[in-house]
Amino acid sequence: MKTLLATAASALALAVTAGAANAQDWRAAAEQDLTAAHQALGENHPAAVIDAPSSGQFRTWLNDGLAQMQGELGRVNSPNAYAYLLRGYGHGFRDANIRIEPTWAARDPWQAVAWPNFTTAWRDGGYVVSWVKPGARNVPQVGWVLESCDGQSAEEIAERRLDIWEGDLTLEADRAATAPYLFWDRGNPMAGGIPGECRFRDGRRNRNVRLATDFATPEELEAAYRASVYVAATPLAVEMNDGLAWIHIHTLADDADWTGFLAQVEAQQEAIRGASGVVIDLRGARGNTADSASYTLRTAARIWSPEMIGAAQPTQVNLAYRATQTNRQWFADALGRMQADPVFAQINPATIQETQAVVEAFDQAIQSGQQSFTRPMPSRPEIEAGVNPVRGNVVILVDGGCAAGCLDAIDVLHRLPNVRIAGQPTSADSLVIEPTVTPLPSTYGRVSYGHKVWTDRERGSNQPYTPEPGLTYAGDPTDESAVRAWVAGLFGG
Repeated sequence: MKTLLATAASALALAVTAGAANAQDWRAAAEQDLTAAHQALGENHPAAVIDAPSSGQFRTWLNDGLAQMQGELGRVNSPNAYAYLLRGYGHGFRDANIRIEPTWAARDPWQAVAWPNFTTAWRDGGYVVSWVKPGARNVPQVGWVLESCDGQSAEEIAERRLDIWEGDLTLEADRAATAPYLFWDRGNPMAGGIPGECRFRDGRRNRNVRLATDFATPEELEAAYRASVYVAATPLAVEMNDGLAWIHIHTLADDADWTGFLAQVEAQQEAIRGASGVVIDLRGARGNTADSASYTLRTAARIWSPEMIGAAQPTQVNLAYRATQTNRQWFADALGRMQADPVFAQINPATIQETQAVVEAFDQAIQSGQQSFTRPMPSRPEIEAGVNPVRGNVVILVDGGCAAGCLDAIDVLHRLPNVRIAGQPTSADSLVIEPTVTPLPSTYGRVSYGHKVWTDRERGSNQPYTPEPGLTYAGDPTDESAVRAWVAGLFGG
């Protein structure tokens, strides 16, 4: 009963922020927006007509997923349920570049309304108890490993409660990111209730625990989440410590203080270059805008040189486009903005010329009835990299929070001399890139999807960066002292 009451309270709170609507309205909005998202993707997503590694999954889920989500519409009775239904359809494509989300402000990652006074983390291939409410009774203890609940295996519970609703469990990164929610009530009626009785492994012993659901305070939930998933204390910083230059880039948000941060890097350029080792810490660095990768590359250009960063980028890129009026309009609008900006037009005439050529290629393809066309990006001239100014080895430290623009940056950085990737597996994305964002009819949601295919990208579709065994961190990622000691060991410290 507490879970039901808490969920109702959460739904009421969100309804106030998202607009007054009753359960029937949210169900109608979900049905309308689900249909519109299906139509937008079917009519414009490249994977529908262009063969790529993820095209088969896209084509299957486009209709099968729609039918599955339509079967859940009867459960949609709140803003939370509306949001989960749309997210579930989006995550089911197994393509991180397809997102169907509500338009209201994102909630804190530790938000929930009820729980059994503990949480779990994804550690060494299993769900491990990572935090327990102080003083709570009849709860599993930190370090116990989940075996089963109510006759279902831990994996079956995760698939029911987490997969597609909270993330994509085919990715190691999403396993870690969603693990705290395994026993939390976050207002998703499609996930089923919190299990009643569970078996945990305590060393060599099995222990049965009957779970009691309770209300959760924001403070408890935040503490539990931070004990399970790494959360950076400072988004951007430069730190010189024990001979190592530690470059913290834990965000790729457009509104971060990039001016101040890049000034720090420039001011300490010689110290960074002369350090015995350099750590570029990209844990949690997620970026979903066109500029997000450039922030890391602009930082790198100040550590190495613009010439070295330019030389590490691909010189030839082939792109395939789905030839539709909607996709054409994206480029036509972009071209109009470029041409209307006299400063941009003066500095980037080649970009305007290429975008104009893409629009013309769309017109030709559409007029001739072609479903798609392929164009090479203008070839980049070979750049002489010059002498490497960085004396020490470089470690790029990553985790599952490194996503989207972070991956694009590593595509370049890993080509630089004496660079190694360490930490834990990153997130992944598909070859269908550059987002089109379309509002959905109810105005409560939007669908975002890539509109062109990078057919010859070195990193494969939905392929994360996975550090080699000797460079993979197997400890608690929230124990910063342990992480730093481990990283220092990579340099012989």
